[in-house]
Amino acid sequence: MLALDTWNPSSLPILGLLTDIDDTLTTEGSVPDNVVQAIAALKAKGLAVVPITGRPVGWSEPFAAAWPVDAIVAENGAVALRRNANGGLDKLYQQDEATRIANFAKMQAVLTQIEQTVPGAQRATDSAGRECDIAVDHSEFTQMPQADIDRCVALMQAAGMNATVSSIHINGWFGGHNKLEGARWIVKTLFGRDLDAEIGQWCYIGDSTNDQLMFQHFDNSFGVANIERFVPQLQHLPRYVTRGERGAGFIELAERICALK
Repeated sequence: MLALDTWNPSSLPILGLLTDIDDTLTTEGSVPDNVVQAIAALKAKGLAVVPITGRPVGWSEPFAAAWPVDAIVAENGAVALRRNANGGLDKLYQQDEATRIANFAKMQAVLTQIEQTVPGAQRATDSAGRECDIAVDHSEFTQMPQADIDRCVALMQAAGMNATVSSIHINGWFGGHNKLEGARWIVKTLFGRDLDAEIGQWCYIGDSTNDQLMFQHFDNSFGVANIERFVPQLQHLPRYVTRGERGAGFIELAERICALK
């Protein structure tokens, strides 16, 4: 990973920033005011800003309404929230309702199996707001050893689910969506743009193993400094890393992008 100071983007203008939330925007579990101000500064420069998170859609609703973002993509690409002309929020889904209902029932069975099989495994406290995935807490309110994290992932995968590990949760779901597919979908839906055709004009910043598909795909990929914790588990690292951790690292990148405009 190279220092953020060495980043020298192409002459084409940066169009937008896609970002993880937990331990990328947050510091000690909350988003500081100066992080929100950094997002607003990006928007004032005409950039798109879209958080893409493993958090549930229910948890994301107050932030989608309050933050100066174009949308929030939740549950690892499954569902998005965007403000409408009336000041409310619209929900956009990648799966139809019948598929979501069928998958939800199957996922709850897997979640119960994990809680009964892996000692100390507990569903995430935000589970009530989840519609398209399940989550097991490994670092938010409990501490799970790596061997048990791996067991949870294996049980999800054995049931035919996709599984990924964020800085706080183990997420599992049915379907072909993920953070990258969610990014492609929302950029096309909101802006009518082809993310892959313009990939050099978009940035992504994150902090953990569930960001590595994004790190692999984006030329302008960034990690906040606390990504160091996950480096041993990462097959694909971000190209650049900030000096600061969490929200402070996000602000560093936002300031650098704003300076280019």
